[in-house]
Amino acid sequence: MSDVVARWGGVLVACAVGLPVAVGLAFGWAVVARRRGRPAAHAVAEVFLVVGTLPWLWMILTPDPGGTRRVRLVPLLDLASLRPGEVLVQVVGNLLVFAALGALLPVRWPAGTGTVALVAAGASVAVELLQYALDLGRVSSVDDVLLNTLGAVLAAQASRPAWRSRSGDDEPAATPVP
Repeated sequence: MSDVVARWGGVLVACAVGLPVAVGLAFGWAVVARRRGRPAAHAVAEVFLVVGTLPWLWMILTPDPGGTRRVRLVPLLDLASLRPGEVLVQVVGNLLVFAALGALLPVRWPAGTGTVALVAAGASVAVELLQYALDLGRVSSVDDVLLNTLGAVLAAQASRPAWRSRSGDDEPAATPVP
């Protein structure tokens, strides 16, 4: 636990301080949206999509002082090479990176699960390329892309009850036929 605080304490403090600010911002943005005839839920989704993703990106793009830049392109090889205690952290962390995006993208815009998967995969590939290009001492891994995308898709499915028609009324959005 002390390792987590030592490494990510700044992110954790920023999140703790930033959350009340984000709630206030979401409330204010929702009021403005309603005055402009837009659904308040859209404004709240916009704010928390960003707020829920930025801390993860901050952690991902933080240099690893003792790390070596590497690329892993074989699926699941990176996960298989981890020590048992690291697997849970890697899997859960990577599932959460774009969870806010996955949960809130379909609330705000007309996006189904396929669109969420494409956006999350594209964003994840961009992050992995950025990690490599910036030589942050991190592993750029296809496993990260797969888990980031899966996390976004699972979050999208979990948020399905919140999907509303994009016209702003309270009718549920049409459920696509498989």
